[in-house]
Amino acid sequence: MNIKSIALVFSLLLSGIASAQTSGQIPVYMSSGGAPQGSTAGMIGTILGPINDALQKRSKEWEEFQGSPYVSNEFQKTEVYYKNEKVGDLYYRHNALNEEIEIKESPQNPGIRALGRDKSIALMVDNKPMSFKTFIDVKGNTMNGYLTHLVDGETYDLYKRIHVKFTEGSPAQNSFVKATPSRFTQFIEYYVQKKGVDRVDELTLKNRQLYKIAGAGEKDKIKTFLKDYDIDLNEEKDLIKTFEFLNR
Repeated sequence: MNIKSIALVFSLLLSGIASAQTSGQIPVYMSSGGAPQGSTAGMIGTILGPINDALQKRSKEWEEFQGSPYVSNEFQKTEVYYKNEKVGDLYYRHNALNEEIEIKESPQNPGIRALGRDKSIALMVDNKPMSFKTFIDVKGNTMNGYLTHLVDGETYDLYKRIHVKFTEGSPAQNSFVKATPSRFTQFIEYYVQKKGVDRVDELTLKNRQLYKIAGAGEKDKIKTFLKDYDIDLNEEKDLIKTFEFLNR
């Protein structure tokens, strides 16, 4: 299913307006970039988001910097879901600096759009759903961004966040000091949510954090598990294994 088809599906899902009322507007919007009139614009915008100013965004010479604002510079094929129902396939690229998902119909297609930041939309990343969520970091800041659902458990859900920070470089002050290039640095964080609780919190990768999450009565059982399986919480596969254990 291409972007036109997905836009149509979403407009029907969200509005209930008959296709006869919208079919004349959607193709015009998709092909020319012109905004449709009335409520249709907002409906289609749910999945497409604002149209990217591609030329302006790509006027920056990222090659001059170290690293990249993208998790991967290449567009990857993905399945798109709305409320757990598949609505089509697209190619995507995650700008983890701006918390934006860029989408296109094919890798060769020069037209790039931004995915709408609707929490009901999910993309499959390594067979795991990634969606836009609200979460709280270790400093207590409420933030919005894309989280990948690693563990969907009976008691606890585990999420992964990849984000990028930009550090501006500095010129050489003299011949003895080298210039510092501007750079993008990628970070990985993990978040946990208890079932039935409308709150997603950053997880510090410490044993005592697990004891706190599970409760004092589970401490000895968790300690035994971590020791017997030689768990390193900084390793994603071990962290997943630990939350699968906590969900038993």
